[in-house]
Amino acid sequence: MNWELFSIIGTIAFAVSGAIVAMEEEYDILGVYVLGLVTAFGGGIIRNMLIGKPIVLLWEQGMYFQIALFAMTAVFLMPVKYIRMWKTWEAFFDAIGLAAFAIQGALYATNMGHPLSAIIVAAVLTGIGGGMVRDVLAGRKPMVLKDEIYAVWGMLAGALVGLGWSQGTWQLAILFALIIILRMFSVNYKWKLPKRSLRDTLVESTRRSDS
Repeated sequence: MNWELFSIIGTIAFAVSGAIVAMEEEYDILGVYVLGLVTAFGGGIIRNMLIGKPIVLLWEQGMYFQIALFAMTAVFLMPVKYIRMWKTWEAFFDAIGLAAFAIQGALYATNMGHPLSAIIVAAVLTGIGGGMVRDVLAGRKPMVLKDEIYAVWGMLAGALVGLGWSQGTWQLAILFALIIILRMFSVNYKWKLPKRSLRDTLVESTRRSDS
C-alpha cells in the first residue's frame, strides 16, 4: 500500500462528498463538479502552498481528475434511493477520505525531508482542507471546526508518520484503519473538543445595557 493508493481512495471519497453536498444545496451540474473537485483537491493545493511545492503540479494529476469526474458523474446520475444509502454511510466514507488524505499528505512532506511540525500540518491540511473550502462555498459552517473530533485524527496520522512509526506497508495499512476507527468512534460517541460559547454572555450583557 503506497501513497498513490491513498490518493485514489481519498479522491473518490471526497469527490462524492462534495458532489452530494452540492446536490443538497440544489446546485446545478456545474456546481456539482466544482464542489466535488474543490473537496477532492483543495486540501492538496493548500498543502502544496505551505510546504513549497508548485501548485501547478495539480494539473499533472490527470488520472485523479478522471477518477474524480467519473465518481461525481456516477453520483449525479445515481437514483435518489442510492444517494440516501450513501448518506447513511456518509460519515464512514468521510473518515476514509480523512485517513487516506492525511496519510498521503504526511508521506508527501516526509519524502521532502520536512520536520515533524510541517509533516503534521501537511497531514491535517490535506485531510481537512478540501472539506473546509467545500463547506464555505456551500454556505455552511466548516464541520471540522464545530463538529465531532476530526482534525485531531489527521494530526495523529501526521505525527505517527513523521516519527517514523508508520513507514512500512502494513504499518500504514494499520494506521489507515486506526484513523477510520477513531473517527467513527468520535462520531458515534459524540466526542468533542472543549469549546466555550459567548452567545449567552453577550445576550445577557445586551439585556443589561438595554435595561
